[in-house]
Amino acid sequence: MEIETLEALDDHLEDGGSLHGLRLQNLDLTDYAVPFGAHGDLTGLVVLGGIVPTDVADVLNRGGAIVFPQIVDAPIDPWRGLYYPEDLYAGLEDGYAATPDARAYAWSIDGRLRTDAYSTLVRAIHDDSVTDDLDEFVEGRSAVGVMGGHALLRGTAEYAAAAELGRRLAESGHVVITGGGPGAMEAANLGAFVPDAEALGDALPRLAPVPSFRPDVTPWARVAMDVRRDLLGDEPLLPAETLGPSARSLGVPTWFYGHEPPNVFCDVVAKYFSNAIREDGILARSNCGIVVLPGAAGTVQEIFQAVTPLYYAADDVALPPLVLVGRKHWTESVPVWSTLQRLARGRPMAEAIHVVDSVEDALALLPPARA
Repeated sequence: MEIETLEALDDHLEDGGSLHGLRLQNLDLTDYAVPFGAHGDLTGLVVLGGIVPTDVADVLNRGGAIVFPQIVDAPIDPWRGLYYPEDLYAGLEDGYAATPDARAYAWSIDGRLRTDAYSTLVRAIHDDSVTDDLDEFVEGRSAVGVMGGHALLRGTAEYAAAAELGRRLAESGHVVITGGGPGAMEAANLGAFVPDAEALGDALPRLAPVPSFRPDVTPWARVAMDVRRDLLGDEPLLPAETLGPSARSLGVPTWFYGHEPPNVFCDVVAKYFSNAIREDGILARSNCGIVVLPGAAGTVQEIFQAVTPLYYAADDVALPPLVLVGRKHWTESVPVWSTLQRLARGRPMAEAIHVVDSVEDALALLPPARA
């Protein structure tokens, strides 16, 4: 049983329940030496990070609990789970290199640490914490994944179309999940994040003067954060776990592609060190289908990763649609459609894969949001 708030811990202690099997995650355990000590045998209790003063640690250790300490020499908190864009872009006024996002990427590629057992463990704990929070965040929600290339420029008709796709999906009750990066991913997240079509119409021209994150992430991120702040207004940021039922826009980026900064138009960000875990997480949670906008190598990889479970699906399993948008792109420029058709022959996946010309066509193929 995981306990993630002090209120839940207090309730459990007051009920006199056993502490065996509890997982206390990222809590401030100051003043808990006496309550823990009253239980005597603490075997099976696991404390994951948080604040554990010396007197509490002594009680926990004597009682047989397992204590994973807070980690202070990494640029991320491995126990925290989901992020807000404000967390990743803190310090942006001093340039992108000063932000936690940029520092985490530099730490992850440091040649001295890439294969260091301690650093590897920290990254694994971090990604597991993200997955744990992400599962809770999307539980019970209908979700549509939107894939597409990072090179799509703000200010283009294609960017606006991707944003309208995100808006229409969110308006119909879906959570829009993207890879959380720039380009088509940012556009879809933006569309899902805005409250209405008017707000989207206001945001698009404000972003257009900085069309790309290249050659400098800083101005690209600054203008986006200005738009985000205006969209949020004076509303305070709430704990991420309270947003799940109302979430519309979710980004799942990775530091593996550190040259691609995360976009800021997400209710929350699930950022991973492991790209493999991240990609599987996006696809597995897109329970109402996946829309693939034009892209290159990374997008092609995602297409075939999405196709694998469709290919091996049993005859009696309902398959979510996989919709490729841009017939010319997917049949001529990057001709994966012909391969998908060959793979689909005689299999249930033949009914699940589609190639269409427009975002409007894609929307018509997706199921309604689940009640």
